[in-house]
Amino acid sequence: MAVEAGLTTEYYRRLERENLSVPQKVRKRLKDALIRLHPEPLTLLFDYVRIRFPTMDVKHIIEDVLRLKMKYLVQEPRGMYGYTSTYRIGDVMVLTSPLEEMGVLLELRGKGCRQFEAYLDGQKRTWYEFFRKCMKEKAVFKRVDLAVNDLVGMLDIPLLISKCRKEECVSVFRSFRAFRSGGLVSRQEQDSAHMGATLYIGSMQSDLYFCLYEKAYEQLVKNGTPLEQADIQNRFEIRLKNERADNAVYDLVSNENPEQTAFGIINRYVRFVDKESGKSREEWPLNPMWETFIGKHRNTLKLTTAPEPYTLERTLNWFSHQVAPTAKMLMLIDEKCGTSHVKDILDNTELRDKHRKIIQQKMRTVNEMIQMEDN
Repeated sequence: MAVEAGLTTEYYRRLERENLSVPQKVRKRLKDALIRLHPEPLTLLFDYVRIRFPTMDVKHIIEDVLRLKMKYLVQEPRGMYGYTSTYRIGDVMVLTSPLEEMGVLLELRGKGCRQFEAYLDGQKRTWYEFFRKCMKEKAVFKRVDLAVNDLVGMLDIPLLISKCRKEECVSVFRSFRAFRSGGLVSRQEQDSAHMGATLYIGSMQSDLYFCLYEKAYEQLVKNGTPLEQADIQNRFEIRLKNERADNAVYDLVSNENPEQTAFGIINRYVRFVDKESGKSREEWPLNPMWETFIGKHRNTLKLTTAPEPYTLERTLNWFSHQVAPTAKMLMLIDEKCGTSHVKDILDNTELRDKHRKIIQQKMRTVNEMIQMEDN
C-alpha cells in the first residue's frame, strides 16, 4: 500500500497506528492506491431469503420454481414458524403445513443462499430471474437480507459506534445498540481487543434495520481464521421483512441496479457526519470514510454470488467432537479385549431414508440434481 501510494513504509505505518491528521493530498493518494490494489473493495450479495408461496403444491415449488429434483430432497417430520414438515437439500429448506393459509415456505440462510447459487449457476439463472418466477407465483417475500461485504477494512465499526454515542449519526431510526461479541478468542483472557464489535441501527423488531459487524472476528472465533487472512473484514447488513422486503425485491428485479437499491435504502435512513462547531447538526459534513463507503472514489457495486457446494462440515464437526472420542475408546477396548462390539453395532445399524438421500446428494453433481427447464 505504501509503495502504491508513493509513501515511505515508516510514514504509512504511523498513519495506521497513530491518530494523525492526514493531508487531503495524501488522503487522495491513499484512496487511489486502494482502488488500484482492490478494484472491488466491496461486494453485495444476498445473505438471507425467506419466501412464502400461496399453494399447497410443494412438488410444484420444488421442481418448477426452485427447479430441483424432488427425489433428492430429504423429508423431515418437523419444521419452523408453525410449519410441520421440511424438505431439505443441504441448507436449502422448503417447509410445508396442512393449513392452506400457511402455503409453502422457502428458507435460505447464509449457507443456504450460497448453495442455492450453485444450483442457479447450473440452471443458467440469476437471482433476478428466480425472483421474477416467484412473483409470477404471487409469492410473498417475508425476509430478505442484503449484505455489503467490506473486503479491505473500509468501515471502522468501533468508530461508527463512537459516532452514534456522540450524536454524529443522523438517522430516521430512533435507537441503536452496540456491543462486543465473539467469545474467547484462542483461549486468551477476554477483553475488548479480542472481540468483534457489532452495531445495530434501528429496532430489531421492526421490518427494517441495519446490522454492522466485524466479520473477520466472527471467522476467527468460528473457524480459527487469523484476522489478517480473513476474506471479509466487515459486513453491513440491510435486514428487510414483509412489505419492506417485497419493495426491495421489486426494485431489484425492475432495475437490476443493486447499488441503487441497497444504498438508496442506506442513504434514506442513516448517514455519519463529522461535528463542526458553529454549524447545526444537519449541516455537519459527511465523514470521509462513510462518504467512500456510500459511493465516492469507488466503482459501482454489482450483485455478486459466492456459490458453494453442500458439505458435511457441520456433521463432521459434530462427529469429531461428540462421537469420535467415545468411538475410539470403544474400538481400543475391542482391540485389547478381543471383542467386536463397534463392528457388530455398525453391521446391524439400518440407515433411514434420510441417510440414504444424503448419500445420494453427496454422490450426485449439481447438474444431476437440477431441472434445466421449466415444466
